[in-house]
Amino acid sequence: MTTAERIKIIEASCKQVGRGVFFSTLIIVASFLPVFLLEGQEGKLFGPLAWTKTFILAIDAILAVTLAPVLISFFLKGKLRTDDRNPLNRGLERIYRPVLNWCVTWRKTTLTINVVALIISIPLLLSLGSEFMPPLDEGSILFMPVTQPDVSNAEAKQLLQVQDKIIKSIPEVKNVLGKAGRANTATDNSPINMTETIILLKPKDEWRKGIKKEDIINELNAKLQIPGVVNGWTQPIINRINMLSTGIRTDVGLKVYGQNLDTIYALSNQMKQALQGLNGVKDLYVDPITGGKYLDIQIDKDAIARYGLSVDDVNEVVESALGGKNLTTTIEGRRRFSVNLRFAQDYRNNLDEIKRTLVQTPSYGPVPLSSVADIKISNGPAMIQSENALLRGTVLFNVRDRDLGSTVQEAQGRLNSMVKTLPKGYYIEWSGQYENLIRAERTLKLILPVVLIIIFACLYFAFHSIREAFFSLISIPFALIGGAYMVYFFGVHLSVAVAVGFIALFGIAVETGIVMVIYLNDAMQQLVASKGNSKEKITKEDLKEYVMNGAVKRLRPKLMTVCVALFGLVPVLWATGTGSDVMLPIVLPMIGGVLTSSTHILLVTPLIFLMVKEYELKKYSRLEVLDVKE
Repeated sequence: MTTAERIKIIEASCKQVGRGVFFSTLIIVASFLPVFLLEGQEGKLFGPLAWTKTFILAIDAILAVTLAPVLISFFLKGKLRTDDRNPLNRGLERIYRPVLNWCVTWRKTTLTINVVALIISIPLLLSLGSEFMPPLDEGSILFMPVTQPDVSNAEAKQLLQVQDKIIKSIPEVKNVLGKAGRANTATDNSPINMTETIILLKPKDEWRKGIKKEDIINELNAKLQIPGVVNGWTQPIINRINMLSTGIRTDVGLKVYGQNLDTIYALSNQMKQALQGLNGVKDLYVDPITGGKYLDIQIDKDAIARYGLSVDDVNEVVESALGGKNLTTTIEGRRRFSVNLRFAQDYRNNLDEIKRTLVQTPSYGPVPLSSVADIKISNGPAMIQSENALLRGTVLFNVRDRDLGSTVQEAQGRLNSMVKTLPKGYYIEWSGQYENLIRAERTLKLILPVVLIIIFACLYFAFHSIREAFFSLISIPFALIGGAYMVYFFGVHLSVAVAVGFIALFGIAVETGIVMVIYLNDAMQQLVASKGNSKEKITKEDLKEYVMNGAVKRLRPKLMTVCVALFGLVPVLWATGTGSDVMLPIVLPMIGGVLTSSTHILLVTPLIFLMVKEYELKKYSRLEVLDVKE
């Protein structure tokens, strides 16, 4: 073979598959369009994946039609052997051809099996639960109990010490550190009644046999049942993300908006009672609105008039004794410090001592503060929360042992009648992870139809035929079969991660289908070139023979496309460590989908192609042959 002949063969081969490879790459890029439009946490998490894959595939699409033919012309030299000389290819063909022949012979059975498998996968998908993101095991636990708002500093400190001691008694706990109240930062507005305890666990090989992280949390929760304390369990990172993004420190929060704090608190408690005992709802409590204790000093204007005092005179004494009064400023180098004077802590914490605080009168000497003011402890809001120019209360809970979507839907069902009877000017809003779930679902539902249209358009430009584009597109629902089965049997809930896995699967399934259709059309060109294009010259046996040859042709590259995806993804099934629980939901639909889509493309696509060509020959007395080489 001369160099010119070899270059000519290479050029013809590259033209044959070049367009298909180029457009299949574009389809994979287009299938990631929904990922680019994701917002919030999901957009930040999966955006780098989409951008990285897009840039890689964009360069790959260009190199496939420019650099690859040049490299082939340089390195594909010497004695070349046909596919039938390769032992691996012969072995694969020896298995594939009889199976394909059986499918072509038993057409109705083959199609029925595919359709039944597709129909069964639909209820499997519908039966799966839904969640925003698969829970990432951070390796540590955050214990966030809430007690009464009027708890004292001393009581909070004692409670924290008792809790830390109980937590440390669990063998799997390595270290525990608790914090009550606000840290020395403007970004942490935790009240004194909310404790944050970070629990670091030992390596898993040091845990008791058969115990899981969920078991540790359940055991800790059972031991930490302290009267007046509502337990809350989460993880440090996701807790901060939830608080920053939604203002809710649990998985789900029911925000109650209105004009009156007491009414909001009463409605929140009614909703809490309605949610009691709901499967999956854990750590349920109402964010306390009332319960704060305030020192209320009401000046008696008649009394101060008798003593010749003014309101400002009494207020100045209260300010100096309790709040403190700046006396002067001290200077130390470039720094200035205010000198503040007030009563000692023992006097300020004692109501009787406060009542005996002396107020100097012009004519009657010092008199006790209680003689000119009514002093008492009053109840009031511990913290006033507002949002959207309205007062807000919250009912908070975590979701464990159940998926987020169905738990919230059942909770909404329980509260439907109550929501309809809310007073005028009051309404509720679901927040937390559920808010993110709804936002992500809305984005995906809006953009997925557009993506399918884009994929169909790319297929049309690849084949210049609506029918051939449709043949390649129907591989997508059959790819969903394997993805649905894998997700179902692994017990994974539907989430944004699973959706990203299915999105990545679309491109892989269409890519393999394009290659198959190219070679089937090439077989039709060979048939027409050999026997002509008329009903009298082409028999059904001829069609069957050439379709099978087209399907068997280049079987090894088709299987290599599938195996590359599988070999890169299967190890994730056995991966352990931080991040593996997020990768698994992405990989499962891809592994199952690649298996079923490749099976459909290798066995069913040639069958459908053959049936269509038989229909063309019967109706039009000729075959419609597509030129896919240019």
